[in-house]
Amino acid sequence: MSEIKLAKKTDANHKSTITLSNQSVIGGKNLFIIGGPCSVESAEQMEQVALKLKEAPIQALRGGVFKPRTSPYSFQGLGKEGIEILASVRSKHNLPIITEVMASEQVDEIAQHADVLQIGSRNMQNFELLKRVGKVNKPVMLKRGLSATIEEFLLAAEYILAHGNERVILCERGIRSFDPFTRNVLDLGAVVAIKQLTHLPVIVDPSHAAGKSELIPDLTKAAVACGADGIMIECHPEPEKSVSDARQALSLLQMVDLVHSLRPVAKAIGRHIIHNNNNLTVISPPMRQANRQVAQKQSVIGG
Repeated sequence: MSEIKLAKKTDANHKSTITLSNQSVIGGKNLFIIGGPCSVESAEQMEQVALKLKEAPIQALRGGVFKPRTSPYSFQGLGKEGIEILASVRSKHNLPIITEVMASEQVDEIAQHADVLQIGSRNMQNFELLKRVGKVNKPVMLKRGLSATIEEFLLAAEYILAHGNERVILCERGIRSFDPFTRNVLDLGAVVAIKQLTHLPVIVDPSHAAGKSELIPDLTKAAVACGADGIMIECHPEPEKSVSDARQALSLLQMVDLVHSLRPVAKAIGRHIIHNNNNLTVISPPMRQANRQVAQKQSVIGG
């Protein structure tokens, strides 16, 4: 772990918080809840999702518009049309938006409309993309790679930090295993370890870890109990009709019920679940210069 310069804690109390708006903070006392479909399919779909979930409450809305799929014949996302849908929903319902960016040439356009740029697990070590989002004045959520070690995960985050973007959120989404019963294995031990090693906030995505909707509520509670700063869960107005990852999607009612069930767990560890108000004021702190020289100096000092 000697190469981790900027992500590591300087002391036990060193914790970073990331402010999306006047009411949405990741890494503080309030549990940050993200909900929404795997893919943006239509304006009507996202309207239903936003109307239902903002009262759950959730603090941010997710939805993919550029989709990395295992098969080239699977639905790849709506692209620019999807971005426009997300922008409209964001404006109307005052919910921050999180969506994935897959390539460097997509960054500027998506950054104009999204509040958080997501780097998916397949791109965790796409180093040119990591460098590119390191130069953007928007928070970045970095998902752990399918088979990445904790050190590899943190070094990927280091790329973003070293290029000037200090607002990095780590997301544990499960790692591959020999057992096909679940889609992946949710590594909650890694969540605890990363919280001890770094000052960065950590989000857990139990949907991609489990791959089965009936497993998600209990895994979510476990994630909150072990100290995750937030959760990200896939849900859909009609899960069985979802164009992608239907098996792991909760219904909107199930999502609302899950959020309510998290309150006692959150309270037990000193966290709260709060409602958004109707005033979304985006806060964009000034970018610092790239930290590459800082990292290089620390590397020299550390031998």
